[in-house]
Amino acid sequence: MIKMIMHGCNGAMGQVITGLAAEEKNITIVAGIDPQDRKNDSYPVFSSLDECDVPADVIVDFASAKAVDGLLDYSREHKIPVVVCTTGLSEEQIKKMEETSNHVAVLRSANMSLGVNLLMKLVKEAAEVLAVAGFDIEILEKHHNKKLDAPSGTALALADSINEAMDQEYHYVYDRSQVRKARDKKEIGIQAVRGGTIVGEHDVIFAGKDEVVTFNHTAYSKAIFAQGAVSAAKFLAGKGPGLYTMKDVIES
Repeated sequence: MIKMIMHGCNGAMGQVITGLAAEEKNITIVAGIDPQDRKNDSYPVFSSLDECDVPADVIVDFASAKAVDGLLDYSREHKIPVVVCTTGLSEEQIKKMEETSNHVAVLRSANMSLGVNLLMKLVKEAAEVLAVAGFDIEILEKHHNKKLDAPSGTALALADSINEAMDQEYHYVYDRSQVRKARDKKEIGIQAVRGGTIVGEHDVIFAGKDEVVTFNHTAYSKAIFAQGAVSAAKFLAGKGPGLYTMKDVIES
């Protein structure tokens, strides 16, 4: 049985993962970390990782960017693999994650769903044909009104996938309101919408002369991200040091 710590257990995603893990046969949550104790969790909840003394095989993180530094320190010190699902990380935090992966297994993904990770592969292949043919590239993402970071980590990951295919020739533009000029052919426009209870929508638009090709992914519930996180935890438990992605999980 894989023993898991849920970092951010009383947040929306933490609670979805808790419910899903309860139905799994070979993984169990042995402790949760959250400043807010709901008093009805099925496992002990600590207000911080420093207070947690429960042995575990893997940590799943769905907390906040400000808590990631302490999470990485804890993971490295205790040699517990960690699945980092929190988005909106700084460049310094990403570098720290890469450095931490030299000592313990770290899996990071901007989006945990199988569909989104397939979408990243598809838009990369599309760019190799359409971008070369002169198509403009725009990304539109929509999320609920409680999401703090913008653009979403998934939108940035999609842009990065395209840019990787194009030898990093493109730059990103997030706001056109202050610049009155035609778009650069080597730009990827990224726009964010926040409203209501939208779980997550991403459109990648390739706009050419007289034709438009659009790739779309729509998430209808948080369960798809929870299932991906649990699958990642199962994959990562017992792994040696290294930086892993959902691609590794899918191909395992």
